Parts: sequence; structure tokens; C-alpha cells
Amino acid sequence: RRGVMEEAAAEGPREEDEGARCPQAGEPLPEEKEEEEEEEEVLHLAKRRRVLCSEFAAITSSDAEVACSFLAGNDWHMQRALNAYFEAPLEKEEAEEEAAAAAGGVPPACAGPGTCIDLTADATTSNANVNSTDSRQQEDDSSFSLITWNIDGMDLGNLKERARGICSYLALYSPDVVFLQEVVPPHLCLLQVGAGSYTIIPGNIDGYFTAIMLKKPRVKLLKHEIIPFPTTSMMRNLLVVYVSISGNELCLMTSHLESTRNHSKERMKQLQIVLNKMQKESESNTVIFGGDTNLRDSEVTKLGNLPNNITDIWEFLGKPQHCRYTWDTHSNTNLNAEYKCKMRFDRIYFRPAADGGHIIPRSMDLIGLEKLDCGRFPSDHWGLLCNFDVIL
Repeated sequence: RRGVMEEAAAEGPREEDEGARCPQAGEPLPEEKEEEEEEEEVLHLAKRRRVLCSEFAAITSSDAEVACSFLAGNDWHMQRALNAYFEAPLEKEEAEEEAAAAAGGVPPACAGPGTCIDLTADATTSNANVNSTDSRQQEDDSSFSLITWNIDGMDLGNLKERARGICSYLALYSPDVVFLQEVVPPHLCLLQVGAGSYTIIPGNIDGYFTAIMLKKPRVKLLKHEIIPFPTTSMMRNLLVVYVSISGNELCLMTSHLESTRNHSKERMKQLQIVLNKMQKESESNTVIFGGDTNLRDSEVTKLGNLPNNITDIWEFLGKPQHCRYTWDTHSNTNLNAEYKCKMRFDRIYFRPAADGGHIIPRSMDLIGLEKLDCGRFPSDHWGLLCNFDVIL
């Protein structure tokens, strides 16, 4: 195109006005060109809005009519429309709870589409007791908690209900740090709305990825980085954040190591990158890695086991059997798998600070063991909840 323009400049000015007034046979008039461009723009806009409606419907598990209504009412802005969709049922629910409390009754259980899944409805303690416990926990600097969970974003079935179930667990346990794997873009939207008390750092924004959530204001984000796995065929990487909790600086890491038995060699290479990074961190920092490792014990053995200064927290706690298997097709029916398999895929590794003793693992439990109202579990993995003592 540039050569044509240079030739035109060399030939000197042309009678453009005359040419515009007398188009050659078959050429459209300027007015017709404008009309064509306007029609093309209208078609493009309509297509874009159909795509937005499809995306909204997929995220919210609603139909096209509901999607178009919320989007049109929010100037076709996706985030505003999602906020309006999810906040409206929550406001209604809060009003119902206030009315029930005023009447001395029990708040109704939330079950319908577009409503919050309440996993604490059958609790025996009063709301006042729960609130006072949460308040004491937030003020207590002598401990902190962490959840790691593969939330199975690749399974689009009941995506909204399962994501809301995960948010309910976060509200129930109020962990200071959350490691998530298999997050998909719709999850980010849902988490931003349903877990607004957290800072969310994603490991990517395309496909599926990891994310780290930090409880505000207690956990202060200092910086973060993403370390690629150079030979992955599954878009995997290592997400690293540096934080301060109760005056202690920590390096927190999560990853979703290469999946399936056939990719053992790549998975072990990725584990070695993780362990090298943990060891290279400043000795003044406590380092915690957690995630869906897909590891078999034999693979760790082939690497020569963990370095002396890095501990598998499940082993450190005495290998408690109640939280051994995090992927269990015997008990978890989300996959409807014909085969039955139990694996300890999800693990948490710990490297203490060199001066020692500031942060000590105290307990570990499985979460996500209850089916939601949709008849499925939040994920095909159980989550791991780990509590730590902070020595002040």
C-alpha cells in the first residue's frame, strides 16, 4: 500500500473532487458506502452482543432472555451486569434473614437458582456466637490458615452453583490465604463478586490457571511473579507471591503440575523447579507451596525425596489418615467414574525461616465433602485446610 501512495505523490495532485462527483460505472456512491459501513457496524454490534449474552448465560447458568435483560440494563457492561445479577438475590436474602430474625425465627435456607448456597444453615451455634468467634479469629495474630483447592473449572456443569459453594466455604472458614487451581475466567468474575474481602492474583487470564487469594487487610501483598514451566504442554506455571502476615514475611507459591501418568517426566521436572525456587528464597522468609501436584510418592522418591529443609506438611503432622486422599472417586461422584481410585494429589510443602520457629503447621483437614443443592460436590477434588501457629 505504501508504494501506491508514493507513486500517487510523484504524479502530483489529482482531481479528487471531480472523481468523487463522477464515480465509474459499478462503483457505489458515497452515500451507499456510508450506508454499507453503518449496516456492517450494526451487524458487528449485534454479533458482539450475542456473544456477551452467551458468555453471561454460561457464567450464571441462566437463559438468553435473562442474560440480555441484565446486560441491556447495564449498558452491555459484563462486570456490572454480573454484579447486578448476583447482588440482587443476596440483597433479597439479607432482607428475608432480617425479617426472620426480627420475628425470632430461623432464616430460610437458600436453595433456588441465583441464590447463595448456605453451608452453615444447620449449624447448632447462634449467629452471634459465630460472629464473635470470627471477630476473635481476625484479631488473633497467633495463627493463620490456608486453603489449597483444585476447583475443577474445566467441568462447566453447575459452574455457578459450585463456584458459589466454594465461596460459601471461604466465608465459613475465612482463611487468610487461598491457593486455587483449575480456575477459568468465569470463576474470576464469580470470586470477585462472592469473595470481595480478598485480593485475587491470577496466574493467567486465558484458558485455565491458578490463583492466590489474600485476606484483606490482614495479609499484605508485597510483590508477585509468574515462573513459566518451559516444556509444559498443559499451560502450567508457578505463581509466587510475597506477603506479610503479623509481621512475618512469607513467600507463597501454588501450581498445578502436569497431569496424568503419561506425563510423569514433565511433572518431575516441574517439581524440581518448585523445590529449587523454595530453596533459593531468602532464609529470613518462611516459604509455603501448595497445589494440585498430581504426584505419586514414587516420583518424589525418584527425585531423591524432598530436600532436608523442605517438609511435606501431611507427613510432618504424622500422616493423618482422615486427610490423606484428596482425589477419591470412591466418595466423590462428580466424575461419575467407573474406575475407583484414591490419590494424594494435593500437597502442601513448607520451608521454615532459618532462624526457625516463627510459623509452625498445626493441623490439616479436608473440605468440600458435602454435596450442594445441585446434587454435586464443589469439585472433583477435596480441598485442604491447613492451620498454622505464629510464634510472636
